[in-house]
Formats: sequence, structure tokens, C-alpha cells
Amino acid sequence: MTRLLARMAFVGALLLVGQVADAESPTKILFIGKEPDHPYGSHMYMHVGRVLAQCAELTPGVETVVSNGWPEEAAATEGVKAIVVYSNPGAEFLLDSPHREDFERLMASGVGLVTIHWASSIREQNLDRLGRAWLGHVGGTWVSNVGLSKGESLLTQLIPDHPICRGWEEYVIDDEYYLNPTIGKAKPLLRVVDPKDGKDVFVGWVYERPDGGRTFSTTLGHPYGNFQRKPFRRMLVNATLWAAGEDVPRQGANVELGEAALALPPKQP
Repeated sequence: MTRLLARMAFVGALLLVGQVADAESPTKILFIGKEPDHPYGSHMYMHVGRVLAQCAELTPGVETVVSNGWPEEAAATEGVKAIVVYSNPGAEFLLDSPHREDFERLMASGVGLVTIHWASSIREQNLDRLGRAWLGHVGGTWVSNVGLSKGESLLTQLIPDHPICRGWEEYVIDDEYYLNPTIGKAKPLLRVVDPKDGKDVFVGWVYERPDGGRTFSTTLGHPYGNFQRKPFRRMLVNATLWAAGEDVPRQGANVELGEAALALPPKQP
């Protein structure tokens, strides 16, 4: 009997150690960007990735990796809970890639996905070849360079009680708006009004995928200035935590960074 009790106590201790280890395991988030492909001050992919990673790490228990392109080291994707992509068209960036198999393996395992601006799109010539797989991951998309507007509009929350909308109020945003997105199985979350013709345009959507993963896509994010605005950063970091399966604070994620961290990097000659 004494041996049995000792063994039970030993097993219990092992289980407790395992639970503590699980509780202390960090939530790992991978931010992926690339070299700029637009004029200075827009599409600042890598700088934005670093800024959002710093914001995400203000949430206790979150650790981040920032990568220029898909990381070459397998360790970078081990244990990752969400991937945030800010790049040129995401369908091609992720699916026309030697790392497509790695990406799809992570998606199949329920890893979250956030796509920002151009990364939420697919090129028209690749719709037949990549469209079905792409929509399976993002639930909605915009066909690259098919319908574009820009200017100021009220950014409206279509599901105000969604965790992504916590801690920020509707406000006037100045950005590029990709017109006529295809919203498949996703739920529209954010809307603007086209400054040119007054029509509603969906600019953000959420998708709870059949594989158990969560996706948030937004077509916003052209000028870097928007990432310097606290409500915009909070929306994206809320989305990142939500996609990673983390609880989003009622007041929204902490995204407080100093001016130096938010400043544009020096312009390269």
C-alpha cells in the first residue's frame, strides 16, 4: 500500500510539473514580411513586422519571431500559434513557394493566420490554380489590382463585440480600399465607404476554419502612418492574439510604444 501511494504521488507530481510547464509555455507568433516594393512610407513590410512584434510582446507570455520571407530555419516555425503576413499578394507569397508544404501543414494543424493589406489578395491570373486553396485558408480575398479606391472614411465595426474590436472605437481612417472583395465563408468584420461613390466596402473579415484555426484578413495597411495610430495597431494585435487562440483583454491589447520605435526607419539611398 505504501509503495502504491508513493507511486501515485510520483505520477501526480509528474502531471503537476507537466501542467506548470504547459502554463508557462510561451505563445509563439511568427511575423513574415519582405523587402519594400512601393515608395518609401508605404508597404513597409519588415518595419511593420518589427513594430507589431514589439506590441505583441507587451502581452505576457507572448514571444515573437520576425522573418524576411518564409524562415529558412525549421526552428522558427516550431510551436508557432499564429502567422502574421504583410507582403505582396499572399496567395502567391505563401502558395507559390518552396515552403508551401510547411505553410499548409501549419494551417492543417490549426495555426492562426493574419494577412494585412496586399497579403490578403490573389492575382487574377492565378484564381483557377490557387483560388480554392487560398480561400480555404482565408475565407475571403481580394483579386489584386481589380478595383482600388483611396481617401478618408469611417472605419465601422460590423461585429462590435468581437474580440478584435476590443479597446478601440470607430474612427476616420485614410487608406487604400480594395473594392469588391470575395467574402466566401468568412464573416465581414470591418467596413468603409468608398470616398468616390459612397458604396460600402468590406475591408476586414474573420474566418473560423474547419481545421480549427482562425484567420483574420484586412485589406487596410497601405500607408505606414496608420500603423502609428494606436487604434489601428490595437486592432491588428487583437487579431493576432485572437488568431493565436489567446484571450484578448477587455480593454484591448497593450500597444503602447515610444516615438522612436514607431518612427520610420531611415530612407535607403
